[in-house]
Amino acid sequence: MRSHRAPPRLPRETLTQSLALAALLTLGGWAIVGPSGLLAWSENSRLLGERKAELVQLAARRDELRNRVDLLDPRHADPDLVGELLRRDLNVAHPDEIVIARPR
Repeated sequence: MRSHRAPPRLPRETLTQSLALAALLTLGGWAIVGPSGLLAWSENSRLLGERKAELVQLAARRDELRNRVDLLDPRHADPDLVGELLRRDLNVAHPDEIVIARPR
């Protein structure tokens, strides 16, 4: 009975297959542990939640500042706000006012 042997592989063919296997293993490893890989998903999801909460806070602060800018518009400034800013920033008061200092 004859034994069937596989034909011997050429060194060049073995080298090509080894390089292809190494490339596939590298890409697979990168897909698991890379910056956008499977292991990074939970961290990215947590960061996304934090950023969304921060965005909501910043939007609220922006709306507050926009309202304050509208109240200080030179064409129709809010007299109460202007008076408050003058008293606070320039340290002025009417002669008939009593000033009570607040702790900061």
